[in-house]
Amino acid sequence: MTQTNARFLSLTWSFSPFTALSRRFSNLLLASAFLCNYLNAHSAPSSPSLEYEVKAAFLLNFTRFVEWPATSFASPDAPLVICMAGEDPFGPAIDQIVEGESVNGHRIIVERIRSDQQKLCHVLYTANTRNLVSTLPAAGPGVLTVGEGSEFTQQGGIIAFVLDNRHVRFDVNLKAAATAGLKLSSKLLSVARSVEK
Repeated sequence: MTQTNARFLSLTWSFSPFTALSRRFSNLLLASAFLCNYLNAHSAPSSPSLEYEVKAAFLLNFTRFVEWPATSFASPDAPLVICMAGEDPFGPAIDQIVEGESVNGHRIIVERIRSDQQKLCHVLYTANTRNLVSTLPAAGPGVLTVGEGSEFTQQGGIIAFVLDNRHVRFDVNLKAAATAGLKLSSKLLSVARSVEK
């Protein structure tokens, strides 16, 4: 990652989780928009890496705007687990971004699992939309499901990354969140591209 990319990417995840929530998420979107515009001006080989650096920053920030049921954690200091199911397009970017981060006393960790593997996850990311019928029900309650493309939320996923004019945005399925027992902050919903109720 170049120094320029690192500097602008740091805008997306260097804020305190307890102050200026609206401003922080607005800055996240602005930084994402800038990074995607930067992406347009550079060669295609760097595109996937930069795109997923932005998405990794979004994943981290999603954890700050979701309320999990108390029963989702074995103890007050149990880690918050982000699972990558199947293909992992993030590479080391997601590990670097969550390193040293915590939410409400829960250290954030990343685990890579098979799509069919049963594992305690608080966030389940899947890039493969072909196997949603089996992946989503297996996630169970208390899991924030995140995937790719608008069809993800239409098929029962909670948050879907979408590219809108080469900007990374996201759609939200509020009904799926409620079914999973999750409360999503109004601040998160206010910056979503669309919210399905």
